[in-house]
Amino acid sequence: RLGLERADTAEKALSVIVDLLEKYGQGGNCMESNMAFTYHNSFLIADRKEAWVLETSGKYWAAEKVQGGVRNISNQLSITTKIDREHPELKEYAKSNGWWDGEKEFDFAATYSYVNTARMTTSGGRYCEGYKLLNKHKGSITSEIMMEILRDKESGINMEGGFMTTGSMVSVLPQQPNLPCIHFFTGTPDPAR
Repeated sequence: RLGLERADTAEKALSVIVDLLEKYGQGGNCMESNMAFTYHNSFLIADRKEAWVLETSGKYWAAEKVQGGVRNISNQLSITTKIDREHPELKEYAKSNGWWDGEKEFDFAATYSYVNTARMTTSGGRYCEGYKLLNKHKGSITSEIMMEILRDKESGINMEGGFMTTGSMVSVLPQQPNLPCIHFFTGTPDPAR
């Protein structure tokens, strides 16, 4: 929200977020219950001209400029070796903890994640299922198709049970500056309504 408030481009919003992350860190419970549950955050940041994926681990972060195709995030790291911006101590911190030897190509997701990154796009998890649904419509995604994807319960995109989807948003950002941007928000936590 502060990135949206303080920046007029996607890359400037990225800078706002990482500056705040480096200064204040991140934390807080992800649930209103007494159960302690936290995780690191990922962001899709877009404007009319460009889009970025920002993924974090504590105060450390990596960002990838989206160059085309489709991209999704889902409670796991997905930035691998294509890193366009990064925390200045990202690699040194990984090296000092024995997570990376400094020799092989640096892979952010493999180094900072508990998830086996080779399985991320082949397993049946939310990330993989979202990627499949987006790729199915690659090149012809409309706001209606995006809403369909966000409503999909079978894939786990629209979660039910202990961890529930709490809202969804679809934005249309035309590249032509004379056309308005349009934003759709769910009126209830469940995007199927």
